[in-house]
Amino acid sequence: MESNQDNLFDQAMSRYQAGEDVKEVLKEFEKITSISPNQSAGWTCLAWLQLLCDLKEDALRSARMAVRLNGQDPQARVNLSLALLETNSKGVRDHIEFVKKALMFVPEVEKELKISIEDGLSRKPEWQSLKKIKTWLDF
Repeated sequence: MESNQDNLFDQAMSRYQAGEDVKEVLKEFEKITSISPNQSAGWTCLAWLQLLCDLKEDALRSARMAVRLNGQDPQARVNLSLALLETNSKGVRDHIEFVKKALMFVPEVEKELKISIEDGLSRKPEWQSLKKIKTWLDF
């Protein structure tokens, strides 16, 4: 049986993928992370949405939490790299190197990251930090 928290997450993801206003979906992920503070995927999504909304410091906190909860998640590392770039913070290289290694060992992750990056650029075409990461990952 699917938990209510999983259901909330799936509904919020569906709304995002359907193109609903990012600020509205952001509110859903704020609720999800408050209900399930140990769910790394919720923090990963929240960080991404905060980045799309130019909430740079909030995104940095959320991305750090996502990586703390699941350091093996390449999307969480990409989001943290973005947040670090957006806030002019140090440490980007280590996370990009981690993602590159993950892509060597788990090639199917590459497709997911490419889709995510293209989604970000379609929603925010002039996102310079994302363009840098795309280049660094050779996408």
